[in-house]
Amino acid sequence: MHEQFGWDNPEAQFKKPLIDEKYAESPMAQIYKEFNPTRGICGCGEAQTESCTTAYFTIENGIIITIGKAILTVKIHGIILNLLGEMWMKYETLIELLQEEMKMGLKGGLYHQTQIKLAYNSNRIEGSRLSEDQTRYIFETNTINVEPEETASVDDIIETVNHFACFDYMLNLAHEDLSEEMIKEFHRILKRNTSDERKDWFRVGDYKARPNVVGDMKTTAPGKVASAMGKLLTMYHQKPGISFEDIVDFHHEFESIHPFQDGNGRVGRIILFKECLKNGILPFIIDHEYKLFYYRGLKEYSSEKGYLLDTCLSAQDRYEAEVAYFFPELKRLP
Repeated sequence: MHEQFGWDNPEAQFKKPLIDEKYAESPMAQIYKEFNPTRGICGCGEAQTESCTTAYFTIENGIIITIGKAILTVKIHGIILNLLGEMWMKYETLIELLQEEMKMGLKGGLYHQTQIKLAYNSNRIEGSRLSEDQTRYIFETNTINVEPEETASVDDIIETVNHFACFDYMLNLAHEDLSEEMIKEFHRILKRNTSDERKDWFRVGDYKARPNVVGDMKTTAPGKVASAMGKLLTMYHQKPGISFEDIVDFHHEFESIHPFQDGNGRVGRIILFKECLKNGILPFIIDHEYKLFYYRGLKEYSSEKGYLLDTCLSAQDRYEAEVAYFFPELKRLP
């Protein structure tokens, strides 16, 4: 027998639907148990109103099911869930998952692992000598462990701590449109208190004052950086819908401009992660072991996009496995 639950049955509106037993121990179910839903959300994603009579759902044998054209979603602690016999979730809501774990200070979760792996790999690509274990130790204990006779660069340590802070800053603003001010703040956080900050000509949190290169490739002249960045962002925001390839295109253009004196790769990869989250695309972490493939992809992108796209797609597959470990009930919707 179906029990109706929706605006066209106000008496049932405040009843709490059950979760099927096989999902009872899942992370999402634990959050759900603490929540008492008072309204549904339309299949379009908007909050249901009294005039929205088609968006309702029923419970059958303890499982919430769909009715008609409606797709049940329930907003729980900022997390959008689709429940249809099993739990579903669009990856765009990964923002809420990561934000929730960040605010909770949850140890050993997806946010925890993402912080360590992104900071370690992104810094390692740029020459950091810290190991992944040392990066983890810094994140978990705010100290560093070194072996006898081993040394560690102060800048490597500071930039690791800064990367953790930059990721948090990015995560808090992940829903917002990318802007020059935001990008400059990424750079300021990443490079503050480093030896570079003590150089008169090095502009922490601002565009470069001197020419630089990427490998053997020339980049945009300092005097033209502001206009180039403004044009890049304008063109990016004019796109009707941001795709995975659009984000990789932006990354290539950003790295070609190379707007900062140093730290462009790390800022660029933070932007990659943010824009994937914002646009409902599974983000990814470029592994330092694939650094040469990544660099080749950037170098040859103008003539052959496949190298960089394949590198990023492979990284996306690896991060998908990481997400699936912590949330096996989540599925990427087509």
